[in-house]
Amino acid sequence: MTVTVTADLAISLDGYIAGTDVTLDNPGGDGAEPLFEWIHNLASWRERQGMTGGEDNRDSELMGEWFDATGAVVMGRMMYDTGEAFWGDNPPFRTPVFVLTNRPRPTLVKEGGTTFTFVTDGIHSALDRAKEAAGGRNVDIAGGASTVRQYLGEGLIDELQLHVVPALLGDGLRLFGELGAGPGTLEKVRVIDTPLATHLKYRFVTPA
Repeated sequence: MTVTVTADLAISLDGYIAGTDVTLDNPGGDGAEPLFEWIHNLASWRERQGMTGGEDNRDSELMGEWFDATGAVVMGRMMYDTGEAFWGDNPPFRTPVFVLTNRPRPTLVKEGGTTFTFVTDGIHSALDRAKEAAGGRNVDIAGGASTVRQYLGEGLIDELQLHVVPALLGDGLRLFGELGAGPGTLEKVRVIDTPLATHLKYRFVTPA
């Protein structure tokens, strides 16, 4: 069974996925609140955080769609380090997560079905292991920007979904740039516009 590799990210209109000065205590960076605040009251997001209530709207449906379709996740060590305390004992992934790192660490088994496996032998190994663990569902390259760029540069991402937030950050962590020789041809899958964001989904076209 073919596994679809995705990347699904909130991004500002001027191309940033985080603000400036990203640290363990400031994982989104300075000025990045507009990128994430629209997510926090969505019913599907709150359910994944162990909370109730929230808005059951089109944005929530799209977030729930991502949760349901994803069978494994790959992320960089910086994303893991900045999220570890926030996610707590019951992280929202509920799938195997493979963390790219050069600092080995034993696999962590969390509540709700999330496991963190630390991969030290590169992006291809992490992706292969994630595909095997995904159970036929999608593998999502969660971030951060450097990790997504590495997979884009190697032509390993099949679908890219960007949630474009109507905000200009002016500075911060850009998603695109220095992608190498990865595929550049995209096919539009859908565009969904809501008051909170414009959701753009593309599929990479393999050259004939």
